Amino acid sequence: MNSTHARVLKWSIILALGGFLFGFDTAVISGVEKKIQTLFNLSPVWHGFTIASALIGTVAGALIAGKPTDIYGRKPVLFVIAVLFFISAIGSALAQDVVTFILFRFLGGIAVGASSVVAPMYISEISPAAIRGRMTALFQFNVIFGILIAYVSNYALRNMGGDAWRWMLGVGGLPAVAYFFLLFIVPESPRFLVKKNKMEEASKVLQKIQSLNVEKELRDIRLSMTDVKDRLFSKKYAKPITIAFLVAMFNQFSGINAILYYAPRIFELSGLSSADSMLLPVLIGITNGIFTMLGLIIIDKVGRKKLLIVGSIGMAICLGLTAKAFYDHNFQGYSLLIFLVGYIMFFAFSTGAVIWVLISEVFPNSVRGQGQSFGSFTHWFFASIITFIFPIMVDGGENGAGYAFLLFSLAMLIQAIVVWRYFPETKGKTLEQLGEELSVKIVTRKTIKL
Repeated sequence: MNSTHARVLKWSIILALGGFLFGFDTAVISGVEKKIQTLFNLSPVWHGFTIASALIGTVAGALIAGKPTDIYGRKPVLFVIAVLFFISAIGSALAQDVVTFILFRFLGGIAVGASSVVAPMYISEISPAAIRGRMTALFQFNVIFGILIAYVSNYALRNMGGDAWRWMLGVGGLPAVAYFFLLFIVPESPRFLVKKNKMEEASKVLQKIQSLNVEKELRDIRLSMTDVKDRLFSKKYAKPITIAFLVAMFNQFSGINAILYYAPRIFELSGLSSADSMLLPVLIGITNGIFTMLGLIIIDKVGRKKLLIVGSIGMAICLGLTAKAFYDHNFQGYSLLIFLVGYIMFFAFSTGAVIWVLISEVFPNSVRGQGQSFGSFTHWFFASIITFIFPIMVDGGENGAGYAFLLFSLAMLIQAIVVWRYFPETKGKTLEQLGEELSVKIVTRKTIKL
């Protein structure tokens, strides 16, 4: 790896720590959700709403993050996100009633939603085309690493007494502080600087990213900003909007958040002890990390489209087997663990690795902030729905869980077909090339075939 790529890698790792906080906040609730239900005496509906409160916040965060990011820059918004993560972790840990708990989890959700908009976009804008997929996928890897650490932390703190759940939530404040101070190392996005007509500053950043063709890159970026007043929701951008919507929606209809949020409960339904049900998600987290790393390594070689198709088929099979196990009440040995680990393997190197990369790539510079916000909003909107209804479905026992996993399996079969038929391949192209290709097709064709 040359010096410029090494520098981009360092910056991308720092920016991707927003993904670590995202993942930790997402998964830490799995260790406390049953305690919260008992402590606050919540019905299944209220329980679902309480756990989904963070996801409702993510919807709001995804919606509002795009505009300040385009006005004030990527870096200032990430500083605010780090502060929100800290406040949420400490506040939810100290909550004495369900309303306070919901409020602070909602604030954490805003940080997660905003992070999923800003960090992948920021990384894609400072990364050369040849390594952009790998660098942007670092965000997802850090999401997975955050999930794994949350599972490990929950297991390690499970014997801290009646307030163990408070420690599980509160430790999330430590990486938030680290993230805040590390952000001082990273420069502002050169594409944002060009947008604000700060050409000299943009040139300096580009020289650190790539030593060749800096002037040409500046011209291309500036030309791509000619449509800076464009509205996202216009016919011109129908294809990137459709791609972002579909990849985000299918990501959640894979059932990933339901499994991450309720993993211990799922394993308890199969008859495992409470201790085993807290430990097994750690194995899922390790598998997730290993295969996300695999996706990160091969995404720029294999391409986004092939990864999505192979992963969708594999997930459909594993989810179908999981559904059958619940229908048949057959949990011999560790069959359920094997099916879910298989599912995580396919999810991690495909949908998990691709989603934030693809959403950050398909929109042109003039509407990228709005487009990233739309894609993230779609992701979190469906995440909120799935997380809310899943505990209601499994409240009916094993048959309810079977119905849920069958739904997820069918969704993945549909995703494989949709990706094969409609999605473009984006590997190896600059953001300016992709923005031009996807928008020109919309403008020059009378009939849009999406």
